[in-house]
Amino acid sequence: MKKIKDILKQCNVVSVIGDDDRLVAGLTFDSRKCSSDVAFFAIKGTQVDGHEFITKSIESGVKVIICERQPDDLCSDVTYYIVDNSAKALGYAASEFYDRPSEKLHLVGVTGTNGKTTIATLLYRLFFNAGYPCGLLSTIENRMNNTVVPSTHTTGDQLQINEMLNRMVEAGCEYAFMEVSSHAVDQDRIAGLRFEGGIFTNLTHDHLDYHKTLAAYRDAKKKFFDNLTSYAFALTNSDDKNGLVMLQNTKASKKTYSLRTDADFKGVVMESYFDGMELKVNGRNLSTLLVGRFNASNLLAIYGAASLLGMSEDCLLKEITKLQSASGRFQMVHSDSGIVGIVDYAHTPDALKNVLDTINDIRTHNETLITVAGAGGNRDAAKRPEMAEVAVKRSDRLIITSDNPRFEDPNEIISQMRSGVGGEYYNKVLCITDRREAIRTASALANKGDIILVAGKG
Repeated sequence: MKKIKDILKQCNVVSVIGDDDRLVAGLTFDSRKCSSDVAFFAIKGTQVDGHEFITKSIESGVKVIICERQPDDLCSDVTYYIVDNSAKALGYAASEFYDRPSEKLHLVGVTGTNGKTTIATLLYRLFFNAGYPCGLLSTIENRMNNTVVPSTHTTGDQLQINEMLNRMVEAGCEYAFMEVSSHAVDQDRIAGLRFEGGIFTNLTHDHLDYHKTLAAYRDAKKKFFDNLTSYAFALTNSDDKNGLVMLQNTKASKKTYSLRTDADFKGVVMESYFDGMELKVNGRNLSTLLVGRFNASNLLAIYGAASLLGMSEDCLLKEITKLQSASGRFQMVHSDSGIVGIVDYAHTPDALKNVLDTINDIRTHNETLITVAGAGGNRDAAKRPEMAEVAVKRSDRLIITSDNPRFEDPNEIISQMRSGVGGEYYNKVLCITDRREAIRTASALANKGDIILVAGKG
């Protein structure tokens, strides 16, 4: 049990109504998880306003309420803390409740449209393989050293994040690498965390169903860097037109990486194959099992972050050559029939373009390239025709199919994608709603030496 006033000491409390000396055993923003020893945070979400559930939480026994506006009906045996921002308050309170775990770790956040999972995962692998106890919070999985904890979101909520970081500390971790989504920044899910470094990958068309404009999406990413402290580093991709924007108002030490211009971490792709690349990084030769210019850029971010965290160059060069792609990121699937399969999570126009451009740069063009792609439901619909246009122009055949339609009609999603296919490409396209059948069809159409890209959810 902890005193709620101590848990809230970093929060901007406007006023307190009632006894401010209460003890609590837990925090929640979910009225279904309320009990007499839990403090309830009323958060205004994108779909539901937690203030509407204050009465229900009190009926469940709650004695401490944290909210942004004073309820009309006050209970005499309940303490109300009025704060300026309940979501931000929960972040700081969660950090205090779990004894500020982010301050006991070298915590690095990775943000951007594409590359977050790859960079966070490979940084974790790099440090773990080099003998450093470390943790990972990512889209695919969370890890504490070798222990895997399933992941449900790119970035969890304030309580999930701090609980995981605390478990990492208890497991002896020294470093932690974390994907930071634009939603998480906008919703203050990372409030109260102390990052030692931030990495920006790129910014392309995605999540406009939530952010509405590309400028708002960019500013959500930038807010992460704006909030870094002077002791942290901000490492950005200067090849992206928004890369230097991220550094405009940060107090952190500003560093850049690039494949095209002078930078603190400069890379050049010397040779590229389906099973790896030869690079030159800051004048040093480097072999990698990763494929494609987008992965060369990811490697520069990894190289730069590891250097800034103090890993020696000799150790870094030795370990980085062993790294393999994160699951579902340009993952090669070899078949007995001689067909080359590639699985990639690409679910934005730019990510799909990067993968297909990589394949086309390496292939002989004497073979057929078949792409199987779809678009997720209940997400940014504007990118659907763009994805189909990108895919059909860079493939010999395109099969448009389902990709996690959620609560939408998959045939409507497919129709929206097909609207991006110009008349001259129409005969190159098949639409098959069942994803398994779409992949089977691609396999049936392919001959020895041909390439099948399965994009999206795999």
